[in-house]
Amino acid sequence: PDEQGVVLIFGKAINLTGPGLHYNFPAPIGDVIKPKVTRQNRVDIGYRGAAELDERGSGARDVLEESLILTGDENIVDMDFTVLWRIRNAQEYLFNLRDPELTVKAAAESAMREVVGQETFDRAVTVGRREIEDRTRDRLQGIMDSYKAGILIENVNLQKSDPPSEGIDAFNDVQR
Repeated sequence: PDEQGVVLIFGKAINLTGPGLHYNFPAPIGDVIKPKVTRQNRVDIGYRGAAELDERGSGARDVLEESLILTGDENIVDMDFTVLWRIRNAQEYLFNLRDPELTVKAAAESAMREVVGQETFDRAVTVGRREIEDRTRDRLQGIMDSYKAGILIENVNLQKSDPPSEGIDAFNDVQR
């Protein structure tokens, strides 16, 4: 029940099928690819969780190339976020993207940079976080739809939105 079948005849996608009994041509002529469409996929951007590190990794590791983002008032904010997505259309997902996870990651990073680039530093690290998540999710879904990726973006969650580590002490002094 968690799969959607893509029926192939001579390698060409002919039909989508749901759960239940279906007939198909035998192996040299026909085939069915069955991706799990109800499974929630996760992409972490700006950090790598403990599960993605080797045995000696004990916690999350910051990836500065992904997490440092320029705001609209020309300040830098350190943002780590997670994108939760699932397959909406198995045929588009299988045949319109070469590497779906990498595509989601690159598009999410681009969408976040676009949204944060329109915000001020203060809003990005304080009261504007929820709005940034919503606008990024909408922008990312627009990108996926324009790619005909067959992907539904369920949520964008900001894990961290702070000043860069070099300036966090000064930021905290100003806040106090």
